[in-house]
Amino acid sequence: MASFVGVIAITDLVKTTLGPKGMDKILQSTGRGHEVTVTNDGATILKSLHIDNPAAEVLIDISKVQDDEVGDGTTSVVVLAGELLREAEKLVAAKIHPMTIISGYCMPAECAHNALLQRVVDNKENAEKFKSDLMKIAMTTLSSKILSQDKEHFAQLAVDAVMRLKGSTNLEAIQIIKKPGGSLKDSFLDEGFILDKKIGLGQPKRIENAKILVANTAMDTDKVKIYGARVCVDSMSKVAEIEGAEKEKMREKVQKIIAHGINCFVNRQLIYNFPEELFANAGILAIEHADFDGIERLFLVTGGELASTFDNPESIKLGHCKLIEEIMIGEDKLIHFSGVEMGQACTVVLRGASHHVLDEAERSLHDALCVLSQTVNDTRVLLGGGWPEMVMAKEVDDLARKTPGKKSHAIEAFSRALVAIPTIIADNAGLDSADLVSQLRVEHHKEGCNAGIDVISGSVGDMAELGISESFKVKLAVLLSATEAAEMILKVDEIISCGPRRREDRM
Repeated sequence: MASFVGVIAITDLVKTTLGPKGMDKILQSTGRGHEVTVTNDGATILKSLHIDNPAAEVLIDISKVQDDEVGDGTTSVVVLAGELLREAEKLVAAKIHPMTIISGYCMPAECAHNALLQRVVDNKENAEKFKSDLMKIAMTTLSSKILSQDKEHFAQLAVDAVMRLKGSTNLEAIQIIKKPGGSLKDSFLDEGFILDKKIGLGQPKRIENAKILVANTAMDTDKVKIYGARVCVDSMSKVAEIEGAEKEKMREKVQKIIAHGINCFVNRQLIYNFPEELFANAGILAIEHADFDGIERLFLVTGGELASTFDNPESIKLGHCKLIEEIMIGEDKLIHFSGVEMGQACTVVLRGASHHVLDEAERSLHDALCVLSQTVNDTRVLLGGGWPEMVMAKEVDDLARKTPGKKSHAIEAFSRALVAIPTIIADNAGLDSADLVSQLRVEHHKEGCNAGIDVISGSVGDMAELGISESFKVKLAVLLSATEAAEMILKVDEIISCGPRRREDRM
């Protein structure tokens, strides 16, 4: 029973964050600095917990996998697995063997999967309809997050950014920059690439038809570091000679770099004043200390390659873009690359009241981007708002009636666990869940029914009219991961804590 207790405790913890009216949690770290995170992203909450219960670890694992695979549905998957185990606990108490329950959980998972497959909508052929599907999915994903107030604005941002990727699921090309100040509504999508750095002194602030060399090389050796080096000389003029030689070395290196015929040099490391001055004289824009993620994205975006030696200019691939200029966002100056080679790249600039708001906004946007990029690949779409769960529950109930033996109890339990999701969505919105779910059940006995819970008006609504859609891939991942996790925990009959691994005495 210990394994059930831990799992149910975790489910109760995250289930209040489910749905459009779900609440957020404040996570306070016990480490130094007592960092505070405000979030309602299931995976983020569970990642941060200190857990002693090994069975609960399994749940945390599935929420992480859900987050990595499809990006959204992290809370749903934990809640569903928890409800399956809560039902299993009652069955075990009624003297039904766990193995019977497990085999009784396999059949309805298959049945529910087929029920969803029959009801999916696929608008791959019609670009207009597909785009509106994407908008609906983005708005549904965002409506349970902090961005729900401006969900149309952000859904549009997310859809535009994902459409630029042209079907790749590589979200590296979408960069998110967070700048406190302004309100969330002031966030915008920029077509180019923005590097969060300042342009050096005395250098051109604007370059057209830029040829960019992205490098990772040391440009900080034009002075002898007297403290770190031991040099025996018999007069000060010798020191000056050594410094002169260092300077010459640096000048040669800069000359080699300029020989590539570039007009923008981006370096991963520091650039000291002397080489900076040489670059400025040659009319080359030098950017130092470009951040690490940023620089990988920069050569991905401009089509160049990272260089660290400059002896063979012909073997180095330069990056290109039409215009580099300095822009202001809020109080900060940033460098903007527009007209880049890879048209897929874009930058989302998030504005908001505080760092906490921005961090949560970034997590929410990331969820939306993940779901959309997965949907572009697998274009099947379902309605949302508890509709899929009711569809599955109805089919699973029918299966239970046809199945003889003790398994039928497990199949009924599976159906009850599915219905728990619309119940929790209604409870979180402060509605009468028992009444709403029974109304839903009646509606779903009619053919071609689109009923789900409309939390805004607090009643049963038509999900197709309200435009509440979800990605088929996310729902399927939730169903399969939750069932597998529940089966895995059910197979456990005892939790044994082992002593630490002993070291054998080596002779």
